[in-house]
Amino acid sequence: MNVANSAPAAQHNDPQADTAVSLQRVVKKYHDLTVLHELSLNIRRGEFLTLLGPSGCGKTTLLNLIAGFAEANTGEIFIDGQPVTSEPPHKRQIGIVFQNYALFPHMTVEKNIGYGLRMRGVGKDEIALRVKQAMGMVKLDGLGHRKPRELSGGQQQRVALARALVIQPKVLLLDEPFSALDKNLRGSMQVEIREIQRRLGLTTVFVTHDQGEALAMSDRIAVMSGGVIRQIAAPEDLYQSPQDPFVASFLGDVNILPAHYHGQTATEVQLRLGSGLVSFPRSRLADASHNGERLDVYVRPEHITLENLHSGSVLSGTVINHVYQGDHIDTFIDVDIPMAARQVVTVRNAGLGAMQRWPIGSVAGLVLPTEGVSIFSPQKREAKAA
Repeated sequence: MNVANSAPAAQHNDPQADTAVSLQRVVKKYHDLTVLHELSLNIRRGEFLTLLGPSGCGKTTLLNLIAGFAEANTGEIFIDGQPVTSEPPHKRQIGIVFQNYALFPHMTVEKNIGYGLRMRGVGKDEIALRVKQAMGMVKLDGLGHRKPRELSGGQQQRVALARALVIQPKVLLLDEPFSALDKNLRGSMQVEIREIQRRLGLTTVFVTHDQGEALAMSDRIAVMSGGVIRQIAAPEDLYQSPQDPFVASFLGDVNILPAHYHGQTATEVQLRLGSGLVSFPRSRLADASHNGERLDVYVRPEHITLENLHSGSVLSGTVINHVYQGDHIDTFIDVDIPMAARQVVTVRNAGLGAMQRWPIGSVAGLVLPTEGVSIFSPQKREAKAA
């Protein structure tokens, strides 16, 4: 099955040549509530971009603006370099899979898939050919005469995906398409959709609030909060090097340890943490200048290791619980940090060894990594949360 943008993009001097969708200073308001604040975003041709954020952050509104289901108050939207800000949805060559699939219950699978082609005046023979190709792509062969009520949830989702693909869209939009599926089926459908997207080279925008889905499927993730994009980057870059406290806290689990700035060299920053001083690469410090004020150290649970307590242990604490998670163990440590009323730190270990080595009630030292941390001021954290 051919898709309009499945061929590699030609090389041009124009920096926009590899941009499939561009939003420029887009503002969206509902009455007195501003949902998107002068948002700009360039989506690369052929990439799988995820809009990730909590409910109410504006990600679905942004998807609706791209689709043409909502109209921006100000700003411009371009698809393949052409302005579409005022174009209706059917003129944008957009394929969309909705959260509830939005299938026609009285139509067969074949009729549902071919609906968009019929609305575009495509001939019967071509519709039959393209529907057959689309059904084969999403593994629906032999189910063409069934009604949606005769299908499983996964099969209904495949019908919705085939209907979006059969029109040969320039851009595919996925609006939380896995939310109605159970965990195992959700995982298998993630793999299938990503495989189809890669094979077709189809520019795809995916909306989710599920961090695991975003990390597993995306070329890039745009983390949203309060109608703005906090950071956009590859999944590993977002996870390892968040630019602000919201991104660090929202994407994956994180411990936040209170510390005080002590000093810095050309390459390192020194913090007073627990009972002593700890040095980190200066690149992990978000703001360059400090005068002894409070700072927060953000560190992932899997980056902390436990050791036998000794005189050089800067941080120490008492094991208060273990939680078995199948592929890992989360160990919870009640850590003694003078400036915190009570600090419970999560340490993540692969395998069951931690439960035997560190039984509940035992005391351990905590070792922090040199690279796997991010350091922010509490003021910045509060400002981002507001």
